[in-house]
Amino acid sequence: MSFFNRSRAPRPRRSPTPSGGNTPRKDYSAPPSRSPSPSSPGSKPLYLCSPFADAALVKGNFKTIVMLPKYTDIMEWVAVNIFDFYTNLNEFYGVIAETCTQHTCPTMSAGPSLNYVWTHQGGKQAMLPAPTYIDYVMTSIQNLIDDENAFPTKSNQAFHPSFPATVRTIYRQLLRVFAHIYHAHYPQILHLRSEPHFNSLFAHFLAFGREYELLEVRDIKGEPNAPIGVGLLWERWKEKGILEG
Repeated sequence: MSFFNRSRAPRPRRSPTPSGGNTPRKDYSAPPSRSPSPSSPGSKPLYLCSPFADAALVKGNFKTIVMLPKYTDIMEWVAVNIFDFYTNLNEFYGVIAETCTQHTCPTMSAGPSLNYVWTHQGGKQAMLPAPTYIDYVMTSIQNLIDDENAFPTKSNQAFHPSFPATVRTIYRQLLRVFAHIYHAHYPQILHLRSEPHFNSLFAHFLAFGREYELLEVRDIKGEPNAPIGVGLLWERWKEKGILEG
């Protein structure tokens, strides 16, 4: 289902999400802590190994979770879910942030040969350390969420025509944060025994992106010479029927 070029029905006031309200920004200035190195080229990442790849809180297909509820405005549904994905991912990153430093993560890596580049306003690109890149991502998204023109919260206030494009940009940046955590910090997720929670959050995120045409295949698979590590996890879950009906 696509919400692009879709007209809106009058919407009721937004219900509070389970996370409730805005999340305070995390403090990324924690003392440096040594992080286990990501898998070396040619080795299989832990997040693709059993039983870790199949650990989940939700059993079955995510299709039913992401479907638009009856009588719910599609713009409102997308906005609330994007807010929740941002909030939950920000909390996960906050837990492992002390292991994501300029020393351990000098680039925003998401695969053995893939490093994301940040594009500043004006089009200038820069290779940033992962903690700086992620701080830019989370700050820019928080600013959008706080902007009533981008994410309206008042009853009967219409979403701006640019909202679909805004959401696509947010989704792409959140995907990059997921990809970096899986590639560089999955050992910390395992150490905390949080892989079922993190896998379920990511599977929910992917299923939602496919349902509402936010997820571009090239964004999850990467290029032949620079594949994205979690692209193989996406393929694995698709084959198991977890993401799509």
